[in-house]
Amino acid sequence: MNGSSPSPPDSINIWRTWALTVTYEAGEYTEQKFKAEKTGGGPVIPSPNLDTDLVMACDRLADVLIKASKNPIQMQMDIARYSKLISPKDTGHNEHKEARLLERCPPGHEGKRLVDEPAIILDASGAIIAWYLPDALTDTTQKEIREATYLLSPSLEKSVRADGNWRTNQRLFNRGSEDVGPTPGCINLSPAWFQQGHENVSNPEVSASLKGPSCENILKAIARPAAIASAALRVMHPEQY
Repeated sequence: MNGSSPSPPDSINIWRTWALTVTYEAGEYTEQKFKAEKTGGGPVIPSPNLDTDLVMACDRLADVLIKASKNPIQMQMDIARYSKLISPKDTGHNEHKEARLLERCPPGHEGKRLVDEPAIILDASGAIIAWYLPDALTDTTQKEIREATYLLSPSLEKSVRADGNWRTNQRLFNRGSEDVGPTPGCINLSPAWFQQGHENVSNPEVSASLKGPSCENILKAIARPAAIASAALRVMHPEQY
């Protein structure tokens, strides 16, 4: 028996397997717990592949999803009709057009309504427009997200330029007076990026922000938060899961 530590490729393969397994089983557990609590079913036992922090994160998420599903807020607008009245080029800053849209697709209540607890927003047909899930993330998950964000600081800093476009122009980003929090910037993170403007490139590639010596650390840092996000998507929008 070889007692030496795994070679780097073996370590990467083990980590990939762990990440995929945990992502799947976190979604499975959250969905089963959501359905059980919604229908009055029995207790759901989490997989041993999920550690305590991840189980607690899934439990919190499932609880908030349940509360949201029991608090529907219906609007009179038809989201399918509304989507046909707008285009990808709409900025939301044309006051005249926004007023016309509001007139043609009224929200169904007077003035603004404060929503301060989990809820789902429905259109006139009962289709879910949005899930509102305050406090759905545990403190541990929020800490992991912050730590992962700090790993992106070098890439974020490089993305902002004085002559940048509408996404990366320096004047669009400001730091607080105390210079705290994540570095401002705009980057794309994708494991399968379609390169536009390049000839003879037909297959997706990893986006530039995920290339380099720190990419593996970034991917490891976001694995657990990504599993939570995937679990939420499994319940909220199974077709996109």
